[in-house]
Amino acid sequence: ENEVRRFTRPLTGEDWHAIAPRALPDADVSAAVQQLKSWNLHLFARIPSGKILGSDVIFLEPPLGG
Repeated sequence: ENEVRRFTRPLTGEDWHAIAPRALPDADVSAAVQQLKSWNLHLFARIPSGKILGSDVIFLEPPLGG
């Protein structure tokens, strides 16, 4: 059975601080932002680094073990 890594797409105008409470509601926002960023390093390979586009996939958990 194939596991799928949980993800979301940003809503219009969302940045990291807007996505964090929606994605990780039980976590402190600053900690959640840092956690999300660590799981989404692919978004930091672009210029400007870390900018979120509406078409992006935002992972909500670390890479699955495999």
